[in-house]
Amino acid sequence: MQKSFFAILSLVIIAGAYGIAFGVPEQVSQFWGASTTETASAPQPARTGRQGQGRATTVVLTPLEARAYTLVLRTVGSAVSLHRTEVTATDAGEVVETALHANQMVEKGDVLLRLDDRTQRLALEIAQANRDQAQATVTRYEGLRSNGSSIVTDVAFADARIALRLAEANVGLAEVALDDRTITAPISGQLGLSDVSVGDRVSSGDAIVTIDDSTSLLATFEVPERSIGLLSEGKRVFVSTPTYAGRIFEGEITAFDSRLDSVTRSATVEAEIDNPDGLLLAGMTFAIRMTEDTDALPVVPATAITWDRTGAGVWIVEEGRVRRVAVTIRYREGDQVWVESDAPLGAQIVAEGASKLREGAQVTDANARRGSDA
Repeated sequence: MQKSFFAILSLVIIAGAYGIAFGVPEQVSQFWGASTTETASAPQPARTGRQGQGRATTVVLTPLEARAYTLVLRTVGSAVSLHRTEVTATDAGEVVETALHANQMVEKGDVLLRLDDRTQRLALEIAQANRDQAQATVTRYEGLRSNGSSIVTDVAFADARIALRLAEANVGLAEVALDDRTITAPISGQLGLSDVSVGDRVSSGDAIVTIDDSTSLLATFEVPERSIGLLSEGKRVFVSTPTYAGRIFEGEITAFDSRLDSVTRSATVEAEIDNPDGLLLAGMTFAIRMTEDTDALPVVPATAITWDRTGAGVWIVEEGRVRRVAVTIRYREGDQVWVESDAPLGAQIVAEGASKLREGAQVTDANARRGSDA
């Protein structure tokens, strides 16, 4: 008997709590109203939905505002010097002089290495002597012809002039061959490591040293398909590296691929990074960030979003009652959600307490109540 009493008492308490939170179900209220009509003549307040017209739900309201959302793309890339070259030997020979000091700054035209050039110097002397002889012959023929002598025929004079031109060309070839024995810096920059030393013999095309002009770096990175809209020439990028924690280097996009990689579904992008102090080195790995603000979109607290079979929505308040409006979620950041919706800007939306509402429910603003109590 005692157990039955506690069971009935528990059911009564649960039913009472349900009625306080959600109102009396319509079927019960109708039955209850029909039975009490016979015993009570006082009119009862009408019920609206499941909330009850006479009792308002306390919620927190906030106006619907629109703000731009900042799209942020983070990716990883590596960089090379914007101006760089690998110096190679243009001829074969023995190294007789070097100025290859790693990390040394050189200017364009500075001598880096000399090869044994004795043979080339002798060849140049022979070519110069032949040129001088050809020049003397032409000069003599010109003097005879100017004096009216018929000894020098037109054919002989033409042959002498051709011989002079050939001799001058041979001198030019000999000078080029001699110049090739001296290797100079093709650009200004910083020397890399080199294993070439005096006494070594190099062949044509052998690598001598690298030169990097690191005042500007060219970073290469991949951008996924979903972020292609962020790309444009001249767009700013922000670069960081663990080597200089907390420091941001700026650059701008100079080029990007016209098609996506069929495997990674991304586009290759190149950006020029200013490096006037030479802190960044070619080959470093960088964290790269790009940002862009979208058009203004309605933004709501995450607690304002509710879900049902139709999808996401928010509750807006009109004349003290709520109406659910569907929304499409575009972006999230922290406790803020950017959405697309037909709800008018400035409308009061339920920021807290939305989960316990029903269509047409009467609500009061908790903030307004606090103000009146104060």
